[in-house]
Amino acid sequence: MKFRTAVTTAALLLPLVASAAGKAPAKPAAAEKQPVESTYHGTKVSDPYQWMESATDPKVQSWTDAQNAYTRAVLDKLPGREGLRQRITELLSWKSPAYAALDEKGGVILALKFQPPKQQPVLVVVGSLDDTSKERLLVDPTQVDTSGKTTIDWFQLTRDGKKVAVSMSKGGTESGDVSVYDVAGAKALANELVPRVNGGTAGGSLAWNAQGTGYFYTRYPRGEERPAIDREVYQQVYFHTLGTPTEKDTYALGKDFPRIAMTDLEASDDGQYTVARVANGDGGEFELYLHGPSGKWTQVAKFTDKVVSARFGSDGAAYLLSRKDASRGKVLRLPLATPTLDKATVLVPESEATVQSILATQSRLYLVEQLGGPSQLRIVDLKGQALGMVPTLPVSSVGGAVRQGADDLLFVNGSFTQPAAWFRYSAKDGKVTKTALARTAAIDMSDVEVVRTEATSKDGTKVPLTILKKKGTKLDGKNPAWLTGYGGFNVSITPGYSAMTGLWLEQGGVFAVANLRGGSEFGESWHQDGSLTKKQNVFDDFYACAKLLVDQKYTQPKKLAIQGGSNGGLLMGAAVTQHPEQYGVVVARVGIYDMLRTELTPNGQFNVTEYGSVKDPEQFKALYAYSPVHQVKDGTKYPSVLFTSGANDPRVDPFHSRKMVARMQAATSAPKPILLRANAETGHGAGTPLAARIEEEVDVYSFVFNELGMTYKPNATKKPTAPAPQ
Repeated sequence: MKFRTAVTTAALLLPLVASAAGKAPAKPAAAEKQPVESTYHGTKVSDPYQWMESATDPKVQSWTDAQNAYTRAVLDKLPGREGLRQRITELLSWKSPAYAALDEKGGVILALKFQPPKQQPVLVVVGSLDDTSKERLLVDPTQVDTSGKTTIDWFQLTRDGKKVAVSMSKGGTESGDVSVYDVAGAKALANELVPRVNGGTAGGSLAWNAQGTGYFYTRYPRGEERPAIDREVYQQVYFHTLGTPTEKDTYALGKDFPRIAMTDLEASDDGQYTVARVANGDGGEFELYLHGPSGKWTQVAKFTDKVVSARFGSDGAAYLLSRKDASRGKVLRLPLATPTLDKATVLVPESEATVQSILATQSRLYLVEQLGGPSQLRIVDLKGQALGMVPTLPVSSVGGAVRQGADDLLFVNGSFTQPAAWFRYSAKDGKVTKTALARTAAIDMSDVEVVRTEATSKDGTKVPLTILKKKGTKLDGKNPAWLTGYGGFNVSITPGYSAMTGLWLEQGGVFAVANLRGGSEFGESWHQDGSLTKKQNVFDDFYACAKLLVDQKYTQPKKLAIQGGSNGGLLMGAAVTQHPEQYGVVVARVGIYDMLRTELTPNGQFNVTEYGSVKDPEQFKALYAYSPVHQVKDGTKYPSVLFTSGANDPRVDPFHSRKMVARMQAATSAPKPILLRANAETGHGAGTPLAARIEEEVDVYSFVFNELGMTYKPNATKKPTAPAPQ
């Protein structure tokens, strides 16, 4: 998934529960109801808050401002807030740098480096994998924009490593323009700006030609080429030649693509071939096109062929990941000389693990595979014969595979208890060596136990659940617990170190991650069982995990916090409306809550292939049955809920949060706060400055602590080791 008043005073206002910080202010008056009735396949649906969908309506702005004022009045007075602020600032400002998105071409290695107090990651040239003092700065977005609101979306090196194209966007919009930098001089090339290459709906990508004189790129409609409603769809592929105006760029591909096409581009190592992977929205359907020495684009695979990705080898072949009759994936070898699927052969058949990605080197393939949440790195030769596993951390995630030399490998590996680090794998002797690109732990988690278990869902499906707790934690039902999940878009929550999780654990909490249907944990069938008309399975899975935590005495309902964002925000909306008695506090970030209106938004159109459409009778029935804003019931005792949104969100329109807050505030019979934290300067999460991230986490954690009756204990803090690379 790719991630947005007139106030009446007639309603009775229920006060917040009094806290140690003193009496909280009264709730803001209820949002005005202006019912609009729509009929879907014979079912009449009333929408009293449809007027709140317009962000420019002065009444909506006034209502939002009043909600923010109320939220600030509640949160700013919470006990323990300043202690939490100090600790959260310390953790999120941890100065040991993190490195991501390594790429190597022409003997040059680039990486995104995040090192507080910088507000955004910077692009650096990695001089040595074993000595970070030899790196040099290439692009710093905070020098491009001193406000700290501009971020690097992605970058792409030329095959000789001399130039790099960089997409940057501002304010969380994800609307990225591409500039080209000279790597040696760290200077942007004059008059080299291509607009609207990246977006929050269809993403963005580019691939250089062999000579580094131009590139294919994804292009959104510009100016008046399309009506306003169509400017975030109809993405196509164009070619830009360096030194020429972008207005003279030439069309390459895409006029026949679906309206909601999303294209990724990748060039072969020699630059002779380019592959375009075209997604039909967010539902997991792909087709492939190949551009070769002939100068023409050829379709290699259709949506029905179920080929989901392709990587070039150095042996004149492309290696395709196919899910045709193989839910967990199989690998095909396709000779580039005869690029039609009937010439492809099965190299690696389907196995127990789900293949996520492929990297081809001179004489082998490295396969990143998923096993119910954690991942592994498997090796086969170019005939498909097994060569064993790359050693990795237990219960960990693997990614970012980069070829080094003939068959060596760079990859990132991290776990729930160890921060992610880059490792070098030697094909010759099978040894793994940690590089200097490794972040130290802001919190020591050596005393944390990782428990892998399964909950049983409503239909009997076993759902993986990972539980983190301090060793020796008593299972007496009295622990505060934090449960999170996602469950959609073929995306998994994989193991990863989080200093904020460490904060929760050091304060005596239990932390749990649910690997729900809708993700990629067990292949495409696992994804399909949590999408379209089967979406309810995701919510049943999450409830089963929450029940397990209570039944096995990790916690109790009034001590259970749940959190999710984006599609996980939808999960929170469904969880709180379907089982309000099960949770003590809910944090729902940038979520979707009106499932009948979401497809009318730009990115909601891309979501149709995942969620379904109200135009289809059966899909409408499923959507309406769980749509959170429609399932809020008057007079229900709802737990405390904090909703967050970003005004610049290109993935989820903030009206979802406005409508859900208005509906829940009007319906709840419990003296519990239903809060809206609407940020006017951020988006879906990408590009959020460090300072804004800290402020949001201070609000979230002080709210959760207060609603669960927790007291922040500074003396629970353990001082970590000095932040020197390991």
